[in-house]
Parts: sequence; C-alpha cells; structure tokens
Amino acid sequence: MNEHQFIFLSYLKLHIMTKFEFNHLVNHHSVSLRSYALNFTKDAEDANDLVQDTMLKAITYYNKFKEGTNLKGWLFTIMKNTFINNYRRLVKTNTLITQSEDISSANLSYSATKNQAESKFVLGDIDKALAQLPEEYYVPFIRYFEGYKYHEIADMLQIPIGTVKTRIHVARGILKKYLKTYAKDTALSEVA
Repeated sequence: MNEHQFIFLSYLKLHIMTKFEFNHLVNHHSVSLRSYALNFTKDAEDANDLVQDTMLKAITYYNKFKEGTNLKGWLFTIMKNTFINNYRRLVKTNTLITQSEDISSANLSYSATKNQAESKFVLGDIDKALAQLPEEYYVPFIRYFEGYKYHEIADMLQIPIGTVKTRIHVARGILKKYLKTYAKDTALSEVA
C-alpha cells in the first residue's frame, strides 16, 4: 500500500462519506464496471446501459454500503444482480408473448385474411377443428378465447380453476394437431 492509499484509507476511517464523495468513488470505478458489463452483454451500448443502471443504484442506495468494505466488489454485485433481473424480466416478457400468440385471434385473423380464397378454407378448417373438441374442452376454450379470465370461466362452469386451465391446455393441443398444416405460416410452427 502506498502513502496515498494509506492516507485515503485513514481519511475514510475518520470521516463519514458524503453522497458527493461516494459518487466520486463510484465514478472512479466506471472503467472497470464497463469492462465487467461487456462480459455480460457482449454489446457496447447494452454495457453502457448496464453501467449506468449500476451506478444509479449504487448512488441511490449509498447508505447501504458499509465503509471499509470492498466498494468495487459491492458495485460488481449490484451489476451482476441488475443484469440477472433484467434478463429474467426479458425472458418472462418473451415467454408471455409467445404463449399468448399460440392460437390468438391476431394469428388466426392473419392466416384467415392473407388470401381471400384461402381464407374460406382456413375458416372452414378452424370451424371443423373446433367442432372436433369435446364439449368439456370446447366451452372453456371458447370462453377463454372470448377474453374471459380463468376464474370467471371456473365460476361460470362451476369447476375448479385448475380444471379450467387443464381443459384449455388440452384444447390448444388438439387444435394445434388439427391445424398443423397451417403451422408454416403462423406462430404455430414455433410451438407445434
């Protein structure tokens, strides 16, 4: 440890850091934070965003930092947790989007209207597929397709909510099998 570092550490021990001093120390680590962020993101712009988020959180919660501990390690931990939380949020968002697009009205509408001649066949096949569903699966699926929530369907049919979810899931599976010929042109190809 050189004399400058010793003086600085002594100053820290005798002095409680202000937010401005803490901000200065955090900014001092920005280069190493950016390098560490690139390990996660593999993209310069995303790395800059991650560094900015990390520094903002560190400065916002500076009173949580215990003086005398490893600031760089604390910052790296914030960055890692921020990256993981953002990744989880992104995966969850993409999962919800994919699941809602399985057999959505937008996808069915797209496949039904892209060609007027073809649309009659598509709508006919959808009607046939729906007609193939046993009533115990048909009713919950149609109610869900109409926009009702699981608990509303369960109340209407006077069955447990888990049964409603299962029947809708089974109905989707039956419809996917029956409509697999259209899977090339729609989101069904991703899930079929």
